[in-house]
Amino acid sequence: MVLFLCVISFDSFSVAAHSARQAPASPQENSAQTPSNQQPPSLTKPASVASPSPAQSRSDSPLLEAIALYRRGDFAGAIAKYEEVLQQHAKSPDAWAGIVRCYLKQKDVEHAAQAAEKGLAESDSAQVRAAHAEVLFRQGRIAEAESEWVKIINSGYPEARAYLGVARVRDAIAMYKSERALLNKAHELNPNDPDIQDAWVGTLSRAERIKYLQDMLAGENNWSADEREDARNYLEFLTARTKQKSSPCRLVSNVSTTETPLLRLLRDPEHLRGYGLPVVFNGHKSSLMLDTGASGIVIKRGLAEKAGISKVSSTKILGIGNKGRRNAFIGVADSIRIGELEFQDCLVEVTESHSVGDEDGLVGADIFSDFLVEIDFPNEKLKLNQLPRRPGEGVQKPSLKEEDDDSDEGGAADTEKDVNSAGANTASKTAAPAPAGSGPQHRYIAPEMQNYTRVYRFGHDLLVPTSIGNVPQKLFLLDTGSTTNFISPAAAREVTKVHDEGDVIVKGISGRVDQVFTANKATLQFGRLRQENQDMTAFDTKPISDGIGTEVSGFLGFTTLRFLDIKIDYRDALVDFEYDRNRRH
Repeated sequence: MVLFLCVISFDSFSVAAHSARQAPASPQENSAQTPSNQQPPSLTKPASVASPSPAQSRSDSPLLEAIALYRRGDFAGAIAKYEEVLQQHAKSPDAWAGIVRCYLKQKDVEHAAQAAEKGLAESDSAQVRAAHAEVLFRQGRIAEAESEWVKIINSGYPEARAYLGVARVRDAIAMYKSERALLNKAHELNPNDPDIQDAWVGTLSRAERIKYLQDMLAGENNWSADEREDARNYLEFLTARTKQKSSPCRLVSNVSTTETPLLRLLRDPEHLRGYGLPVVFNGHKSSLMLDTGASGIVIKRGLAEKAGISKVSSTKILGIGNKGRRNAFIGVADSIRIGELEFQDCLVEVTESHSVGDEDGLVGADIFSDFLVEIDFPNEKLKLNQLPRRPGEGVQKPSLKEEDDDSDEGGAADTEKDVNSAGANTASKTAAPAPAGSGPQHRYIAPEMQNYTRVYRFGHDLLVPTSIGNVPQKLFLLDTGSTTNFISPAAAREVTKVHDEGDVIVKGISGRVDQVFTANKATLQFGRLRQENQDMTAFDTKPISDGIGTEVSGFLGFTTLRFLDIKIDYRDALVDFEYDRNRRH
Protein backbone atom coordinates (compact mmCIF):
# COMPACT_ATOMS: atom_id res chain seq x y z
CA MET A 1 0.00 0.00 0.00
CA VAL A 2 1.34 3.42 -0.96
CA LEU A 3 0.44 6.45 1.16
CA PHE A 4 1.23 9.95 -0.04
CA LEU A 5 2.23 12.56 2.50
CA CYS A 6 2.42 16.01 0.98
CA VAL A 7 4.23 18.20 3.46
CA ILE A 8 6.27 20.76 1.61
CA SER A 9 8.53 23.56 2.72
CA PHE A 10 9.72 26.37 0.47
CA ASP A 11 13.21 27.29 1.53
CA SER A 12 13.68 30.63 -0.19
CA PHE A 13 15.48 32.19 2.76
CA SER A 14 13.41 34.61 4.80
CA VAL A 15 15.38 36.35 7.51
CA ALA A 16 12.21 37.00 9.48
CA ALA A 17 11.31 33.34 9.26
CA HIS A 18 14.80 32.06 9.92
CA SER A 19 14.42 32.38 13.65
CA ALA A 20 11.23 34.16 14.60
CA ARG A 21 8.90 32.16 12.39
CA GLN A 22 8.87 29.26 14.79
CA ALA A 23 6.19 29.16 17.45
CA PRO A 24 2.53 27.92 18.47
CA ALA A 25 -0.90 28.31 20.45
CA SER A 26 -1.86 28.03 24.09
CA PRO A 27 -3.60 26.15 26.90
CA GLN A 28 -6.60 25.56 28.89
CA GLU A 29 -7.72 26.43 25.50
CA ASN A 30 -5.02 24.26 24.12
CA SER A 31 -1.93 24.20 26.29
CA ALA A 32 -1.01 25.67 29.62
CA GLN A 33 -0.10 29.24 30.14
CA THR A 34 -0.41 31.72 32.96
CA PRO A 35 -4.05 32.70 33.63
CA SER A 36 -4.84 36.25 32.56
CA ASN A 37 -5.67 37.30 36.13
CA GLN A 38 -2.41 36.03 37.60
CA GLN A 39 1.06 37.48 37.18
CA PRO A 40 3.84 34.92 36.64
CA PRO A 41 6.01 34.34 39.71
CA SER A 42 9.10 36.49 40.00
CA LEU A 43 12.56 35.00 39.58
CA THR A 44 15.31 36.09 41.93
CA LYS A 45 18.46 37.26 40.20
CA PRO A 46 20.91 34.35 40.34
CA ALA A 47 23.90 35.14 42.51
CA SER A 48 26.07 32.99 40.28
CA VAL A 49 25.73 35.42 37.36
CA ALA A 50 25.63 38.71 39.24
CA SER A 51 29.19 39.50 38.15
CA PRO A 52 31.48 38.27 35.35
CA SER A 53 33.20 34.98 36.03
CA PRO A 54 37.01 34.87 36.07
CA ALA A 55 36.92 33.16 32.67
CA GLN A 56 35.01 36.06 31.17
CA SER A 57 37.47 38.66 32.44
CA ARG A 58 40.46 37.34 30.47
CA SER A 59 40.84 38.32 26.81
CA ASP A 60 42.24 34.85 25.99
CA SER A 61 39.34 33.07 27.67
CA PRO A 62 38.25 29.71 26.23
CA LEU A 63 34.73 31.06 26.74
CA LEU A 64 35.35 33.82 24.21
CA GLU A 65 36.88 31.28 21.86
CA ALA A 66 33.81 29.07 22.26
CA ILE A 67 31.51 31.98 21.46
CA ALA A 68 33.56 32.78 18.35
CA LEU A 69 33.41 29.15 17.21
CA TYR A 70 29.63 29.09 17.74
CA ARG A 71 29.23 32.21 15.62
CA ARG A 72 31.32 30.61 12.86
CA GLY A 73 29.20 27.46 12.89
CA ASP A 74 31.87 25.16 14.37
CA PHE A 75 29.56 23.71 17.00
CA ALA A 76 31.69 20.67 17.80
CA GLY A 77 34.69 22.93 18.38
CA ALA A 78 32.58 25.25 20.51
CA ILE A 79 31.41 22.36 22.70
CA ALA A 80 35.02 21.33 23.29
CA LYS A 81 35.91 24.87 24.37
CA TYR A 82 32.85 25.18 26.61
CA GLU A 83 33.84 21.89 28.28
CA GLU A 84 37.31 23.32 28.79
CA VAL A 85 35.72 26.26 30.60
CA LEU A 86 33.72 23.88 32.81
CA GLN A 87 36.89 22.06 33.85
CA GLN A 88 38.02 25.29 35.50
CA HIS A 89 34.63 26.77 36.41
CA ALA A 90 32.07 23.98 36.80
CA LYS A 91 29.23 26.40 37.49
CA SER A 92 29.82 28.69 34.49
CA PRO A 93 26.27 29.52 33.30
CA ASP A 94 27.49 30.77 29.94
CA ALA A 95 29.34 27.53 29.24
CA TRP A 96 26.37 25.34 30.15
CA ALA A 97 23.97 27.49 28.08
CA GLY A 98 26.42 27.48 25.19
CA ILE A 99 26.69 23.68 25.16
CA VAL A 100 22.90 23.35 25.13
CA ARG A 101 22.60 25.69 22.15
CA CYS A 102 25.40 23.96 20.25
CA TYR A 103 23.57 20.64 20.54
CA LEU A 104 20.33 22.28 19.38
CA LYS A 105 22.16 23.73 16.38
CA GLN A 106 23.40 20.20 15.63
CA LYS A 107 19.74 19.07 15.87
CA ASP A 108 20.70 16.73 18.71
CA VAL A 109 17.74 17.33 21.01
CA GLU A 110 18.52 14.42 23.33
CA HIS A 111 22.02 15.64 24.23
CA ALA A 112 20.75 19.23 24.48
CA ALA A 113 18.18 18.12 27.05
CA GLN A 114 20.78 16.18 29.03
CA ALA A 115 23.15 19.16 29.03
CA ALA A 116 20.35 21.47 30.18
CA GLU A 117 19.51 19.21 33.12
CA LYS A 118 23.16 18.98 34.15
CA GLY A 119 23.54 22.72 33.76
CA LEU A 120 20.56 23.47 35.98
CA ALA A 121 21.92 21.12 38.63
CA GLU A 122 25.24 22.97 38.62
CA SER A 123 24.05 26.53 37.97
CA ASP A 124 20.36 27.38 38.38
CA SER A 125 20.85 30.69 36.57
CA ALA A 126 18.99 32.86 34.10
CA GLN A 127 21.29 31.90 31.23
CA VAL A 128 20.89 28.16 31.75
CA ARG A 129 17.15 28.44 32.36
CA ALA A 130 16.77 30.38 29.10
CA ALA A 131 18.67 27.67 27.23
CA HIS A 132 16.65 24.95 28.97
CA ALA A 133 13.47 26.68 27.78
CA GLU A 134 14.80 26.52 24.22
CA VAL A 135 15.01 22.74 24.64
CA LEU A 136 11.44 22.64 25.96
CA PHE A 137 10.29 24.65 22.96
CA ARG A 138 12.00 22.25 20.55
CA GLN A 139 10.35 19.32 22.39
CA GLY A 140 6.93 20.84 21.72
CA ARG A 141 6.45 21.91 25.35
CA ILE A 142 5.81 25.47 24.31
CA ALA A 143 3.73 26.67 27.24
CA GLU A 144 6.41 25.45 29.67
CA ALA A 145 9.10 27.19 27.63
CA GLU A 146 7.21 30.46 27.61
CA SER A 147 6.63 30.28 31.35
CA GLU A 148 10.38 29.91 31.96
CA TRP A 149 11.28 32.80 29.67
CA VAL A 150 8.64 35.06 31.25
CA LYS A 151 9.94 34.33 34.75
CA ILE A 152 13.39 35.42 33.65
CA ILE A 153 12.05 38.64 32.11
CA ASN A 154 9.96 39.43 35.19
CA SER A 155 12.97 38.86 37.45
CA GLY A 156 14.61 41.88 35.89
CA TYR A 157 17.62 39.90 34.68
CA PRO A 158 18.63 41.25 31.22
CA GLU A 159 18.72 37.92 29.36
CA ALA A 160 18.27 38.68 25.66
CA ARG A 161 17.49 35.07 24.74
CA ALA A 162 14.46 35.11 27.03
CA TYR A 163 13.01 38.00 25.03
CA LEU A 164 13.80 36.16 21.81
CA GLY A 165 12.08 33.04 23.15
CA VAL A 166 8.85 34.80 24.11
CA ALA A 167 8.91 36.53 20.72
CA ARG A 168 8.90 33.11 19.05
CA VAL A 169 5.84 32.10 21.03
CA ARG A 170 4.03 35.37 20.31
CA ASP A 171 4.74 34.92 16.61
CA ALA A 172 3.24 31.45 16.66
CA ILE A 173 0.00 32.64 18.27
CA ALA A 174 -0.38 35.67 15.97
CA MET A 175 0.52 38.27 18.60
CA TYR A 176 2.69 40.15 16.14
CA LYS A 177 2.76 43.55 17.82
CA SER A 178 4.31 42.26 21.05
CA GLU A 179 6.56 39.96 19.02
CA ARG A 180 8.05 43.05 17.36
CA ALA A 181 8.63 44.78 20.71
CA LEU A 182 10.25 41.66 22.16
CA LEU A 183 12.59 41.27 19.18
CA ASN A 184 13.61 44.91 19.48
CA LYS A 185 14.35 44.41 23.19
CA ALA A 186 16.37 41.24 22.50
CA HIS A 187 18.41 43.09 19.88
CA GLU A 188 18.94 46.04 22.22
CA LEU A 189 20.33 43.71 24.90
CA ASN A 190 22.56 41.63 22.63
CA PRO A 191 22.84 42.87 19.02
CA ASN A 192 25.74 40.48 18.33
CA ASP A 193 23.84 37.25 19.01
CA PRO A 194 23.52 35.69 15.52
CA ASP A 195 20.13 34.10 16.21
CA ILE A 196 18.74 37.40 17.49
CA GLN A 197 20.20 39.15 14.45
CA ASP A 198 18.50 36.76 12.04
CA ALA A 199 15.13 37.29 13.72
CA TRP A 200 15.41 41.04 14.23
CA VAL A 201 16.58 41.90 10.73
CA GLY A 202 13.27 40.58 9.41
CA THR A 203 11.65 43.68 10.90
CA LEU A 204 13.69 45.93 8.60
CA SER A 205 13.01 47.26 5.11
CA ARG A 206 13.84 45.37 1.95
CA ALA A 207 16.90 47.54 1.26
CA GLU A 208 18.24 46.97 4.78
CA ARG A 209 17.72 43.22 4.47
CA ILE A 210 19.57 43.16 1.15
CA LYS A 211 22.53 44.91 2.80
CA TYR A 212 22.40 42.47 5.74
CA LEU A 213 22.42 39.41 3.49
CA GLN A 214 25.26 40.79 1.39
CA ASP A 215 27.37 41.41 4.51
CA MET A 216 26.57 38.02 6.04
CA LEU A 217 27.32 36.08 2.87
CA ALA A 218 30.62 37.94 2.48
CA GLY A 219 31.81 36.90 5.94
CA GLU A 220 31.65 34.06 8.45
CA ASN A 221 28.52 33.03 10.33
CA ASN A 222 26.94 29.91 11.80
CA TRP A 223 24.58 29.18 8.93
CA SER A 224 24.63 25.65 7.57
CA ALA A 225 25.40 25.01 3.90
CA ASP A 226 21.67 24.78 3.16
CA GLU A 227 20.98 28.01 5.04
CA ARG A 228 23.70 29.83 3.12
CA GLU A 229 22.24 28.59 -0.15
CA ASP A 230 18.79 29.75 0.95
CA ALA A 231 20.25 33.14 1.88
CA ARG A 232 21.82 33.50 -1.57
CA ASN A 233 18.54 32.57 -3.21
CA TYR A 234 16.61 35.00 -1.03
CA LEU A 235 19.08 37.79 -1.82
CA GLU A 236 18.67 37.02 -5.52
CA PHE A 237 14.90 37.22 -5.09
CA LEU A 238 14.92 40.54 -3.20
CA THR A 239 17.39 42.10 -5.64
CA ALA A 240 15.37 40.99 -8.67
CA ARG A 241 12.11 42.30 -7.20
CA THR A 242 13.78 45.65 -6.47
CA LYS A 243 15.10 45.98 -10.01
CA GLN A 244 11.74 45.02 -11.50
CA LYS A 245 9.90 47.48 -9.26
CA SER A 246 7.07 44.95 -9.39
CA SER A 247 3.65 45.68 -7.99
CA PRO A 248 2.63 43.44 -5.09
CA CYS A 249 0.11 40.67 -5.65
CA ARG A 250 -3.35 42.27 -5.59
CA LEU A 251 -7.02 41.47 -6.09
CA VAL A 252 -8.41 43.13 -9.24
CA SER A 253 -11.91 41.63 -9.36
CA ASN A 254 -14.83 43.49 -7.79
CA VAL A 255 -15.75 40.66 -5.42
CA SER A 256 -14.10 39.84 -2.11
CA THR A 257 -15.83 36.51 -1.46
CA THR A 258 -16.23 33.44 -3.62
CA GLU A 259 -17.29 29.81 -3.61
CA THR A 260 -15.82 27.22 -5.93
CA PRO A 261 -16.27 23.45 -6.24
CA LEU A 262 -13.57 21.07 -5.11
CA LEU A 263 -12.52 18.47 -7.66
CA ARG A 264 -12.20 14.82 -6.65
CA LEU A 265 -8.73 13.31 -6.96
CA LEU A 266 -8.92 9.50 -7.06
CA ARG A 267 -6.39 6.93 -5.92
CA ASP A 268 -8.35 4.34 -7.87
CA PRO A 269 -11.91 4.26 -9.26
CA GLU A 270 -13.38 3.84 -5.78
CA HIS A 271 -11.09 5.72 -3.38
CA LEU A 272 -10.47 9.42 -2.91
CA ARG A 273 -6.96 10.62 -2.13
CA GLY A 274 -7.73 14.32 -1.91
CA TYR A 275 -9.41 17.29 -3.54
CA GLY A 276 -8.22 19.63 -6.23
CA LEU A 277 -8.95 23.26 -6.92
CA PRO A 278 -9.51 24.78 -10.38
CA VAL A 279 -6.88 27.47 -10.95
CA VAL A 280 -6.29 29.50 -14.13
CA PHE A 281 -2.77 30.87 -14.73
CA ASN A 282 -2.55 33.53 -17.45
CA GLY A 283 -5.57 31.97 -19.14
CA HIS A 284 -4.34 28.36 -18.86
CA LYS A 285 -6.61 26.06 -16.83
CA SER A 286 -5.24 23.62 -14.28
CA SER A 287 -6.34 21.54 -11.31
CA LEU A 288 -4.06 21.66 -8.27
CA MET A 289 -4.34 19.72 -5.01
CA LEU A 290 -5.62 21.85 -2.12
CA ASP A 291 -3.07 21.21 0.61
CA THR A 292 -2.88 22.74 4.08
CA GLY A 293 0.56 21.13 4.45
CA ALA A 294 2.02 23.20 1.60
CA SER A 295 2.90 26.86 1.25
CA GLY A 296 1.93 29.13 -1.60
CA ILE A 297 1.38 27.77 -5.08
CA VAL A 298 3.80 25.24 -6.53
CA ILE A 299 3.38 23.93 -10.06
CA LYS A 300 5.32 21.71 -12.41
CA ARG A 301 7.64 23.21 -14.98
CA GLY A 302 5.51 22.18 -17.95
CA LEU A 303 2.51 24.12 -16.70
CA ALA A 304 4.69 27.15 -16.01
CA GLU A 305 6.04 27.05 -19.56
CA LYS A 306 2.54 26.87 -21.05
CA ALA A 307 1.38 29.77 -18.90
CA GLY A 308 4.43 31.89 -19.69
CA ILE A 309 5.68 32.09 -16.10
CA SER A 310 9.36 33.03 -16.21
CA LYS A 311 12.05 32.71 -13.56
CA VAL A 312 12.69 35.50 -11.05
CA SER A 313 15.06 33.66 -8.69
CA SER A 314 16.13 30.19 -7.61
CA THR A 315 14.80 28.40 -4.55
CA LYS A 316 14.56 24.95 -2.97
CA ILE A 317 11.59 22.87 -1.92
CA LEU A 318 11.67 20.18 0.73
CA GLY A 319 9.11 17.61 1.72
CA ILE A 320 8.79 14.15 3.22
CA GLY A 321 11.11 11.59 1.66
CA ASN A 322 14.73 10.52 1.41
CA LYS A 323 15.82 12.54 -1.63
CA GLY A 324 16.23 15.84 0.19
CA ARG A 325 15.77 19.32 -1.23
CA ARG A 326 14.58 19.73 -4.79
CA ASN A 327 15.49 22.53 -7.22
CA ALA A 328 12.78 25.04 -7.98
CA PHE A 329 12.40 28.67 -8.99
CA ILE A 330 10.15 31.58 -8.17
CA GLY A 331 8.16 33.13 -11.00
CA VAL A 332 5.43 35.74 -11.38
CA ALA A 333 2.01 35.02 -12.85
CA ASP A 334 0.40 38.01 -14.52
CA SER A 335 -3.04 36.64 -13.67
CA ILE A 336 -4.37 33.94 -11.34
CA ARG A 337 -8.09 33.17 -11.28
CA ILE A 338 -9.68 31.11 -8.50
CA GLY A 339 -13.45 31.03 -8.56
CA GLU A 340 -14.66 34.58 -9.11
CA LEU A 341 -11.45 36.09 -7.77
CA GLU A 342 -8.67 37.34 -10.04
CA PHE A 343 -5.25 38.33 -8.72
CA GLN A 344 -2.44 39.93 -10.67
CA ASP A 345 1.36 39.92 -10.37
CA CYS A 346 1.53 37.04 -7.90
CA LEU A 347 4.45 34.78 -7.05
CA VAL A 348 4.43 31.09 -7.96
CA GLU A 349 6.91 28.34 -7.05
CA VAL A 350 7.91 26.16 -10.01
CA THR A 351 9.57 22.80 -9.47
CA GLU A 352 12.32 21.90 -11.91
CA SER A 353 11.06 18.30 -12.00
CA HIS A 354 8.13 17.36 -14.21
CA SER A 355 5.70 16.67 -11.39
CA VAL A 356 4.94 17.59 -7.79
CA GLY A 357 4.64 14.23 -6.05
CA ASP A 358 1.70 12.61 -7.84
CA GLU A 359 0.21 15.99 -8.76
CA ASP A 360 0.63 18.67 -11.41
CA GLY A 361 0.74 21.20 -8.61
CA LEU A 362 -0.33 22.18 -5.13
CA VAL A 363 -2.23 25.10 -3.67
CA GLY A 364 -1.27 25.81 -0.09
CA ALA A 365 -4.33 27.06 1.76
CA ASP A 366 -2.12 29.71 3.37
CA ILE A 367 -2.25 31.78 0.16
CA PHE A 368 -5.74 32.77 1.32
CA SER A 369 -4.45 34.27 4.58
CA ASP A 370 -6.42 37.47 3.91
CA PHE A 371 -9.68 35.48 3.91
CA LEU A 372 -11.63 33.23 6.22
CA VAL A 373 -10.98 29.93 4.46
CA GLU A 374 -13.72 27.33 4.62
CA ILE A 375 -12.90 23.89 3.24
CA ASP A 376 -16.27 22.16 3.19
CA PHE A 377 -15.29 18.59 2.35
CA PRO A 378 -18.75 16.98 2.83
CA ASN A 379 -20.25 19.38 0.27
CA GLU A 380 -17.06 19.52 -1.83
CA LYS A 381 -16.71 23.31 -1.82
CA LEU A 382 -14.10 25.92 -1.02
CA LYS A 383 -15.50 29.16 0.35
CA LEU A 384 -13.52 32.34 0.83
CA ASN A 385 -15.09 35.07 2.95
CA GLN A 386 -13.93 38.30 4.52
CA LEU A 387 -12.27 38.04 7.91
CA PRO A 388 -13.93 39.84 10.82
CA ARG A 389 -12.78 43.43 10.85
CA ARG A 390 -10.82 44.48 13.91
CA PRO A 391 -12.34 47.30 15.94
CA GLY A 392 -11.30 50.58 14.34
CA GLU A 393 -9.98 48.89 11.21
CA GLY A 394 -10.80 50.27 7.79
CA VAL A 395 -11.68 48.27 4.72
CA GLN A 396 -8.79 45.99 3.77
CA LYS A 397 -8.24 44.90 0.17
CA PRO A 398 -7.37 41.17 0.23
CA SER A 399 -4.53 39.67 -1.79
CA LEU A 400 -2.91 36.29 -2.25
CA LYS A 401 -0.26 35.60 0.38
CA GLU A 402 3.24 35.54 -1.04
CA GLU A 403 6.85 35.87 0.09
CA ASP A 404 7.08 38.85 2.43
CA ASP A 405 9.61 40.88 0.52
CA ASP A 406 9.08 44.25 2.20
CA SER A 407 8.67 45.35 5.78
CA ASP A 408 8.86 49.11 5.59
CA GLU A 409 5.98 49.69 7.95
CA GLY A 410 7.02 49.76 11.59
CA GLY A 411 5.06 48.45 14.55
CA ALA A 412 4.30 50.48 17.62
CA ALA A 413 6.29 49.38 20.65
CA ASP A 414 4.49 47.63 23.47
CA THR A 415 4.75 48.70 27.07
CA GLU A 416 6.84 46.69 29.53
CA LYS A 417 3.61 45.66 31.23
CA ASP A 418 2.39 44.06 28.02
CA VAL A 419 5.69 42.25 27.52
CA ASN A 420 5.58 40.88 31.05
CA SER A 421 1.99 39.69 31.00
CA ALA A 422 2.82 36.21 29.64
CA GLY A 423 -0.77 35.13 29.01
CA ALA A 424 -0.56 35.98 25.33
CA ASN A 425 -3.41 33.77 24.26
CA THR A 426 -5.77 34.43 27.13
CA ALA A 427 -5.04 38.14 27.14
CA SER A 428 -6.20 38.36 23.54
CA LYS A 429 -9.65 37.22 24.65
CA THR A 430 -10.07 39.48 27.65
CA ALA A 431 -8.59 42.76 26.46
CA ALA A 432 -9.95 44.84 23.62
CA PRO A 433 -7.45 44.93 20.75
CA ALA A 434 -5.72 48.18 20.00
CA PRO A 435 -7.11 50.17 17.08
CA ALA A 436 -5.79 48.71 13.88
CA GLY A 437 -3.15 50.75 12.14
CA SER A 438 0.05 50.28 10.22
CA GLY A 439 2.56 47.69 11.30
CA PRO A 440 2.09 44.33 13.02
CA GLN A 441 -1.11 43.70 14.94
CA HIS A 442 -2.27 41.33 17.65
CA ARG A 443 -4.68 38.52 16.87
CA TYR A 444 -8.34 39.43 17.08
CA ILE A 445 -10.76 36.74 18.19
CA ALA A 446 -14.18 37.93 17.03
CA PRO A 447 -17.23 37.03 19.15
CA GLU A 448 -18.38 34.48 16.61
CA MET A 449 -14.95 32.78 16.77
CA GLN A 450 -14.67 32.30 20.53
CA ASN A 451 -15.17 28.53 20.13
CA TYR A 452 -12.50 28.15 17.44
CA THR A 453 -9.43 26.11 18.33
CA ARG A 454 -6.33 28.19 19.04
CA VAL A 455 -3.49 26.65 17.05
CA TYR A 456 0.19 27.36 16.60
CA ARG A 457 1.19 28.80 13.26
CA PHE A 458 4.74 28.26 12.02
CA GLY A 459 4.86 29.92 8.63
CA HIS A 460 2.29 28.01 6.57
CA ASP A 461 2.14 25.08 9.00
CA LEU A 462 -0.77 24.89 11.44
CA LEU A 463 -0.03 22.73 14.51
CA VAL A 464 -3.13 21.54 16.34
CA PRO A 465 -2.89 20.60 20.05
CA THR A 466 -3.96 16.94 20.05
CA SER A 467 -4.44 14.38 22.81
CA ILE A 468 -3.53 10.74 22.21
CA GLY A 469 -4.33 9.30 25.61
CA ASN A 470 -3.45 10.28 29.15
CA VAL A 471 -0.12 11.85 28.20
CA PRO A 472 0.55 15.58 27.73
CA GLN A 473 -0.90 17.06 24.56
CA LYS A 474 1.09 16.75 21.36
CA LEU A 475 1.21 18.94 18.26
CA PHE A 476 -0.21 17.47 15.05
CA LEU A 477 0.15 19.11 11.65
CA LEU A 478 -3.08 19.91 9.80
CA ASP A 479 -2.40 18.36 6.39
CA THR A 480 -5.15 17.84 3.80
CA GLY A 481 -2.46 16.64 1.37
CA SER A 482 -1.67 13.62 3.53
CA THR A 483 -3.70 10.57 2.53
CA THR A 484 -4.14 9.42 6.13
CA ASN A 485 -3.27 10.21 9.74
CA PHE A 486 0.33 9.64 10.79
CA ILE A 487 2.08 9.60 14.15
CA SER A 488 5.72 9.65 15.17
CA PRO A 489 7.04 6.41 16.71
CA ALA A 490 8.13 8.31 19.84
CA ALA A 491 4.64 9.71 20.43
CA ALA A 492 3.00 6.38 19.66
CA ARG A 493 5.20 4.49 22.12
CA GLU A 494 3.88 6.68 24.95
CA VAL A 495 0.40 5.18 24.56
CA THR A 496 0.60 1.98 22.52
CA LYS A 497 2.87 -0.58 20.86
CA VAL A 498 4.78 0.07 17.64
CA HIS A 499 5.74 -2.56 15.05
CA ASP A 500 7.82 -2.61 11.89
CA GLU A 501 5.70 -2.34 8.76
CA GLY A 502 7.16 -3.68 5.55
CA ASP A 503 4.08 -3.51 3.32
CA VAL A 504 3.35 0.22 3.61
CA ILE A 505 5.17 2.77 1.45
CA VAL A 506 5.01 6.44 2.43
CA LYS A 507 5.93 8.90 -0.32
CA GLY A 508 6.31 12.66 -0.26
CA ILE A 509 7.58 15.51 -2.38
CA SER A 510 11.15 14.33 -1.69
CA GLY A 511 10.66 10.63 -2.41
CA ARG A 512 10.03 7.65 -0.12
CA VAL A 513 10.31 7.51 3.66
CA ASP A 514 13.04 5.05 4.67
CA GLN A 515 11.46 3.44 7.75
CA VAL A 516 7.73 2.99 8.30
CA PHE A 517 6.04 1.48 11.37
CA THR A 518 2.53 0.62 12.53
CA ALA A 519 1.11 1.80 15.84
CA ASN A 520 -1.67 -0.07 17.58
CA LYS A 521 -4.97 1.56 18.47
CA ALA A 522 -4.73 5.28 19.25
CA THR A 523 -7.53 7.74 19.99
CA LEU A 524 -7.02 11.28 18.72
CA GLN A 525 -8.79 14.25 20.30
CA PHE A 526 -8.52 17.72 18.78
CA GLY A 527 -10.82 20.71 18.71
CA ARG A 528 -14.17 19.38 19.90
CA LEU A 529 -13.69 16.06 18.13
CA ARG A 530 -12.57 12.56 19.07
CA GLN A 531 -11.56 9.81 16.64
CA GLU A 532 -10.49 6.25 17.29
CA ASN A 533 -7.82 4.80 14.99
CA GLN A 534 -7.48 1.02 15.04
CA ASP A 535 -4.02 1.29 13.48
CA MET A 536 -1.87 4.27 12.57
CA THR A 537 1.10 4.46 10.27
CA ALA A 538 4.18 5.83 12.02
CA PHE A 539 7.45 7.27 10.76
CA ASP A 540 10.18 9.53 12.12
CA THR A 541 8.99 13.14 11.94
CA LYS A 542 12.33 14.60 13.10
CA PRO A 543 13.20 16.26 9.74
CA ILE A 544 9.87 18.11 9.78
CA SER A 545 10.28 19.00 13.47
CA ASP A 546 13.82 20.26 12.88
CA GLY A 547 12.61 22.45 10.05
CA ILE A 548 9.70 23.95 11.98
CA GLY A 549 11.64 24.27 15.24
CA THR A 550 9.29 22.39 17.53
CA GLU A 551 8.19 18.76 17.88
CA VAL A 552 5.61 17.58 15.35
CA SER A 553 4.16 14.36 16.76
CA GLY A 554 1.84 13.49 13.90
CA PHE A 555 -0.39 14.56 11.04
CA LEU A 556 -4.14 14.99 10.80
CA GLY A 557 -4.68 13.70 7.30
CA PHE A 558 -7.35 13.41 4.65
CA THR A 559 -9.00 10.23 5.94
CA THR A 560 -10.11 12.21 9.01
CA LEU A 561 -10.44 15.70 7.57
CA ARG A 562 -12.62 14.63 4.60
CA PHE A 563 -15.62 14.33 6.94
CA LEU A 564 -15.24 17.86 8.31
CA ASP A 565 -16.19 21.38 7.44
CA ILE A 566 -12.96 23.21 8.34
CA LYS A 567 -12.75 26.98 8.80
CA ILE A 568 -9.25 28.48 8.95
CA ASP A 569 -8.30 32.00 10.03
CA TYR A 570 -4.59 32.19 9.23
CA ARG A 571 -4.38 35.81 10.31
CA ASP A 572 -5.31 34.98 13.89
CA ALA A 573 -4.12 31.33 14.10
CA LEU A 574 -7.64 29.92 14.59
CA VAL A 575 -9.29 26.78 13.20
CA ASP A 576 -12.81 25.41 13.59
CA PHE A 577 -13.61 21.74 12.98
CA GLU A 578 -17.28 20.92 12.43
CA TYR A 579 -18.67 17.43 12.02
CA ASP A 580 -22.34 16.87 11.23
CA ARG A 581 -23.24 13.21 10.89
CA ASN A 582 -26.44 14.19 9.04
CA ARG A 583 -24.57 15.90 6.23
CA ARG A 584 -23.62 14.14 3.01
CA HIS A 585 -20.20 12.45 3.00
